Amino acid sequence: MAQVASELELSSPLKVDVLRALEPVVAELTEQHLASRKLWLPNELTKADRSNSEADEALLQQFRDAARGLPESVLVAVALNLLTEEGLPHFHRLIATHMGNESAWGQWNSIWTAEEDRHGCALRDYVRDARLFEMGALEKMQYQYIESGFNPKWDNDPYRLLAYTSLQEKATQIAHANTGRAAAAYEPQLQRVLAHLAGDESRHYRFYRAVFAEVLEHDPNQALESLLKVMPALAMPGHSIDGYDEMADVVRRADIYGPLHYRNIVKELLEFWGIAALEGLSAVGAAAQEKLMLIPARLERMANYLESRSKGQRRFEFGFLTAQSVTI
Repeated sequence: MAQVASELELSSPLKVDVLRALEPVVAELTEQHLASRKLWLPNELTKADRSNSEADEALLQQFRDAARGLPESVLVAVALNLLTEEGLPHFHRLIATHMGNESAWGQWNSIWTAEEDRHGCALRDYVRDARLFEMGALEKMQYQYIESGFNPKWDNDPYRLLAYTSLQEKATQIAHANTGRAAAAYEPQLQRVLAHLAGDESRHYRFYRAVFAEVLEHDPNQALESLLKVMPALAMPGHSIDGYDEMADVVRRADIYGPLHYRNIVKELLEFWGIAALEGLSAVGAAAQEKLMLIPARLERMANYLESRSKGQRRFEFGFLTAQSVTI
């Protein structure tokens, strides 16, 4: 794959030319992705077939009873994960806008969207069947998120999109997996649903990580500049939702996902992409490289400071919780 764009002028090529040259790479990575996945559908996880079976009704009641034992912090994490997944229309639009609807990029976007669409469906099916929330309140938050839009300031830079998706897919994978682990002792069906979502996010992460690695090889200076614009402070999907900060704080306090997890993601990607070892950079590229390598330590300091400021329990109120509040 590294030979695809060997004829590009690497000093400061047009980003659209780099994307065009990488189309065979994207096509190959897409084929690898399809070969490695095992397609699943939401109904396989939470059955909703027409049935009058007393056994089916008994199983449904059994898992509803188990779900009532889930800790409030896990419920908040599930709600936040669901709201995040329901933002799919924003991301399909962003990928289509930055990468186009044609060629291998458009094909990947369609496949990725179809796979991601199942996430919101599967998690919403579970939430509704388990009667976890006051659904009207949660639906208002979902509507607000979609209506308010998600328009990160990427300045029409496709490299920032690829950097963002690399970081965000890994963050979502961790959030789903850790929520599932926290729920497992109470309701294993929820862990099963979240494990499927986390598995998809892991495969999507590998795709975007590999594509950005190619961008770095073919256009390192501009790629480093773009990465520096995104990596220091990742704006997670749904951050505009009313109550998002409070939900994120609950999830952090429950050690499901927070700044230290993000610090580990940043460190992992800097190492995978070999940022520290890049040579022959321009002055601008070298400056970006130096700043990028300082980010993990800075994120760790910020995370430790936040932890020191938030010791002791705090009470949070959420309209979508039947109990209305959670103390953690």
